[in-house]
Amino acid sequence: MTFRTKALLAQAPLGVALILLAVLAVRTTSSLGRAAEEILKQNYRSVLASQRMDQDIEALDRMALVHVAGAGGLEAAAVAPHLERFAAELAVEEGNITEAGERDAAAELRRHWEAYRAGYAELSALDRAAARDRYFHTLAPVFLAVCKANDHILALNQDAMVHKSDRAQAQAQRTGTVMVTASLAALLLGVILSSLLTGRLLQPVARLRQAADRIGAGDFSARVPVVGRHEFAQLATTFNTMADRLDRYRRSSLGELLLAQQAAQSAIDSLPDPVVVFDANGEVLIVNRVAESLLGIGLGSATTAALERVAPALRATIEQARGHVLGGKGAYVPRGFEDAVHMPADGEGDCYYLARATPVYGERGGITGATVILQDVTRLHRFDQLKNDLVATVAHEFRTPLTSLRMAVHLLLEPRTGGLTDKQSDLLYAARDDCERLQRIVDELLDLARIQGGRMELQRRRVKARALIDDAIDAQSARAAERHVALTTEVSPGLPELDVDRERLQLVFANLLTNAIRHSPQGATIRLRGSHANGTVRFEVRDEGPGIPREQREAIFERFVQGAASPGAAGLGLSIAREIVTAHGGQIGVDSEPGRGSTFWFTVPAQQL
Repeated sequence: MTFRTKALLAQAPLGVALILLAVLAVRTTSSLGRAAEEILKQNYRSVLASQRMDQDIEALDRMALVHVAGAGGLEAAAVAPHLERFAAELAVEEGNITEAGERDAAAELRRHWEAYRAGYAELSALDRAAARDRYFHTLAPVFLAVCKANDHILALNQDAMVHKSDRAQAQAQRTGTVMVTASLAALLLGVILSSLLTGRLLQPVARLRQAADRIGAGDFSARVPVVGRHEFAQLATTFNTMADRLDRYRRSSLGELLLAQQAAQSAIDSLPDPVVVFDANGEVLIVNRVAESLLGIGLGSATTAALERVAPALRATIEQARGHVLGGKGAYVPRGFEDAVHMPADGEGDCYYLARATPVYGERGGITGATVILQDVTRLHRFDQLKNDLVATVAHEFRTPLTSLRMAVHLLLEPRTGGLTDKQSDLLYAARDDCERLQRIVDELLDLARIQGGRMELQRRRVKARALIDDAIDAQSARAAERHVALTTEVSPGLPELDVDRERLQLVFANLLTNAIRHSPQGATIRLRGSHANGTVRFEVRDEGPGIPREQREAIFERFVQGAASPGAAGLGLSIAREIVTAHGGQIGVDSEPGRGSTFWFTVPAQQL
């Protein structure tokens, strides 16, 4: 027998109970209907006939009184309808005898009616005095006898209707009680029988679930007994086959898997930096002991719940690195120490961590997870601070003697200090240029120190984007003329006003234009462009120089990185420009191909207007 047939049979008791209830309800309804029909058939017609006869006899009596009073005669046209209708209704009553004593009452009514009808017919032939005497002595008593007999029949049928209605109501109440009792009994019996049958039907499912629980707990010896040839027996056979294969696989591979897992865990536990491995859904797969101690998370922790206990700054960095990798953007690499996360440590000073993340690839090449490493750069960060402090101190100490040296060189070049030979003039001009270059380096070092120390405060004010471009062109026009380089502008109409530090942005323009002039050949054209798109104002400086190799494009914005075409420079200009643009909430970059020139660009968010 199939499972479908058994399931249908399990519901059969409920179906039988419903059928029995339906049969009982039909029989009860039919019984109540017959009781109502009996009342209408047996008594209501007699009551209606008695009422109509009463109306006709009273009409005849009124006409007789009018006649004996001398107000009119008994005309056949007026009397005949009442006589005929009374006779017809009396015949109906005689044909609908249903109650005890009703036949005798009908016979008595017939006798009195015949006497009344005969006397009534003679009344119209008498004169007024005789008619009056006949009416009051003979016809009136007969009239009363007819009315009394008719009332007796009416009372018999009305009382019978009341009794039958009471019996029908009592029967309806009994029927309702029987229906409720039968419904409850049928429902209870149907539920009990269906539950018993369903329980027996689902016993194979319970055994299958118990075996699955045992296998899930690691007991691969669990099996399901196979009874019969129905679908559950086939499923039990398939389940047992699967359990056999799992048991064999476990015996052959479990040791190797456990050994590989222990080796991997030991390997990452040996690393001094916190390591967290996420799966493709963001859940924690593997953590080393350092990460457990620092972050307070363990294996199988959901990202949202696990990272809630981590410090906000460190959590944001981890989520950024994880999202970068799982979003298909490749490995996540920090820009430098400026991306380091500061973490206070109890009794050991402050700690700094740099987050790095690499993708974990599956067998088919898809990204199946992300490995996030929090590199402890506390010592390197301190060395970097010491280096910056040393550079700032040295630059500050250089400033005073350098200023004196510049003044001395400039004074020597003045005509009033006396004549110089051509050789001496050349040497002094070279010294002046070197002093100016040193002054720029010192100024850049001090600006960099202020930026890194967080002491650079932007003096924002509203300025037109066109005015920034014009100021930048005016400041570099003389230098461009010396190099025989043309400066042009391309400004999109409708550029908004910007809320920026005008002096700081001019440093950015000056650095980009100076590099473009230095690297462009004579006769070249440098284009300064301004446009508005995607909620930002974008500025571009395009030159016709030798271009920048792809591998150097990111490095040129780092500190102390010099381009191949910029010997003798400090390598700080682009780094300072990046810091200024970043402080304004914008971005800076370069598009370049070797031999095809370079386009340096930076943006300022328009929402800061």
